[in-house]
Amino acid sequence: MVFAPGITITNFNFILKEIFAMKKYSITLLTIVLFIVSGFVVFAADAPIKIGASFSEFDIERWPREAALMTDLGNKIGAQVIIQVANHDVKLQNDQIENMVLQGVDVIIILAEDGAAAATAVDQAAEAGIPCIAYDRLIKSPNLACYISFDNVEVGRTQARGILKVKDSGRFVLLGGSPTDNNATLFRQGQMEILQPLIDSGQIEVVADQWVPNWSNSEALKIMENILTAINNQVDAVVASNDGTALGAIQAMKAQGLTGKVPISGQDATLAGCKSIVEGEQTMSVFKDIRLLTPMAIDMAVKFAKGETPEELKDFTLAELTLDDKLKGTVPCKFLKVVGVDKESMYDVVIKSGFQEYDEVYKDIPEKDRPPKD
Repeated sequence: MVFAPGITITNFNFILKEIFAMKKYSITLLTIVLFIVSGFVVFAADAPIKIGASFSEFDIERWPREAALMTDLGNKIGAQVIIQVANHDVKLQNDQIENMVLQGVDVIIILAEDGAAAATAVDQAAEAGIPCIAYDRLIKSPNLACYISFDNVEVGRTQARGILKVKDSGRFVLLGGSPTDNNATLFRQGQMEILQPLIDSGQIEVVADQWVPNWSNSEALKIMENILTAINNQVDAVVASNDGTALGAIQAMKAQGLTGKVPISGQDATLAGCKSIVEGEQTMSVFKDIRLLTPMAIDMAVKFAKGETPEELKDFTLAELTLDDKLKGTVPCKFLKVVGVDKESMYDVVIKSGFQEYDEVYKDIPEKDRPPKD
């Protein structure tokens, strides 16, 4: 049953209980009240689905792109999508989610700034009967309707393999992502699955291991500058966890004449990252096709709003999703595949798929050195 804004199945049942408890009211009054409430239900049946979408920030290239796609997809199916951005403010994001509940949204899609802090907002929304979808980043609550993302452990494996393809020994720097993003932990898990045997054998030495707050390009630049100073520029490879942190590190290495000499990984196949790859600075990225994730989020949001449960979800424990045995409960999940991309595969994987534009990626490459257009 679909109710008008402000009327949920919980308070509908409460209204009925109160009416039947008031024996002094006549059957006529009861009939009138039930008729009014029924009117709300009929009216609401034609009301558009309201989808709240809370984004941690728009600093990373993909997030505003995905927000615009959510809005467009919602418009096409007659749903209203309400976008709000927290600008890295944990409290503001929770307040925005609470406000969406008060606005009467049917479901909320959340890209969390802090997966632990956002659990409070998810729990409160769930108590109010509003399902929440953790979008790309896990929120550490068993009350989630679902968590949809890419195979984040495989992202890390792909990054490590991409670097080892170029350099499989020597002094390595590890640049992790934001400490508040659970994905950064999963990326590191995948990286270490590949790197640890070589570390144990002494083939690789990790000379620096740092996490980058907010996935910030500028923070990565400063961190890498400090690392290079501390190790006297003696670095053979950098495993960076996304394109933004990679590009920050590349700026620091460029000042020391190391660009193009030290392989470095990335993630997201951003325009800047792809350009850096074809120009010979960044070694590789991980292509995650957001054009699959965003429609899936809207499709699931509509199903949850209608009281349906998407069939393609599979339960995972919070402990295995976070590598923290203290967390209890399970979350229904769906993970999409990822693809590693380097200079040789850029055209076939990223350009031909339409994810990035040929002329934008190769605009600073001499025409004779570009791959021919099919």
